[in-house]
Amino acid sequence: MIDPRKPDEKRSVAVDGHKVVTYSYGKGDEVLFLLNGGPGLPCDYLRDPLVALVEAGYRVVTYDQLGTGQSDKPTDRALWTIGRYCDEVDTVRKALGIERMHLLGHSWGGWLGIEYALKYPAALKSLVLSNTSADMPHMIAELDRLRCNLGAETQAMMLAYEAEGNYDHPEYKAAITLLSYRHVYRLRELPQSVLNSIDHENHAIYDAMQGPNEFHFTGNLKDWNRVPDLPRIETPTLVLVGLHDELTPACAMRIHRNLPNSEIRVFRNSSHMAMYEEPQAYLDTVRGFLDKHRG
Repeated sequence: MIDPRKPDEKRSVAVDGHKVVTYSYGKGDEVLFLLNGGPGLPCDYLRDPLVALVEAGYRVVTYDQLGTGQSDKPTDRALWTIGRYCDEVDTVRKALGIERMHLLGHSWGGWLGIEYALKYPAALKSLVLSNTSADMPHMIAELDRLRCNLGAETQAMMLAYEAEGNYDHPEYKAAITLLSYRHVYRLRELPQSVLNSIDHENHAIYDAMQGPNEFHFTGNLKDWNRVPDLPRIETPTLVLVGLHDELTPACAMRIHRNLPNSEIRVFRNSSHMAMYEEPQAYLDTVRGFLDKHRG
């Protein structure tokens, strides 16, 4: 059993005048590079279950994105853009001496993975887009559809509080809690690694790029749409989604249909956190895909 608290290598990398902290497990040329969700979360929740792939012969590498975890936490809002984070990923890759890698991005990490695959395709052996989307306006429409399932009165209440900017009202927070249980993590108790990431969230990044919560987008990503560019990505890609996911199967199919070299898997008993909700099936699926694209 790999202990995620004890990486084989922990390094600081200079990025845009600051430092980010990287974690590496295992050895060898088959590198699985992880991009966790958020934005604004440290990497714990994605790293901890996926370090198990070291036992399958992969070197698992990840890092705390700038502003999160043990990395520096500057306060300049101009830093919180998907383009800058994309270049940050490549800076880390080069600093760690990785020539080509398998890239797995979850949620916000999937948006970042799409950007990376478009800008730095030569660095990739394969791409896993887990519980993510490529078209923010379409995704927001899907989130609105999920919100409507709470009923007309609840939806009206949420819209009223959002118009006021009153995101902390108990009624509004209760609706978000219910949506989160249905579509983010359908677990009675959250694993400690998930709690670690949530408890150390940098909400300034999340607010600037996404918004006040998972179901209301107001940040600088709200108009992001890479569907027209997806046909340019020739990297073999695996698209993963939970049947009950907040980033719905319709979002995943929109990616799959526009990627020329992709396959898709739906986890029928999962929402947004399939690596915890169906852990063995998730690991087996990822490993099977990666094994096909070694070398």
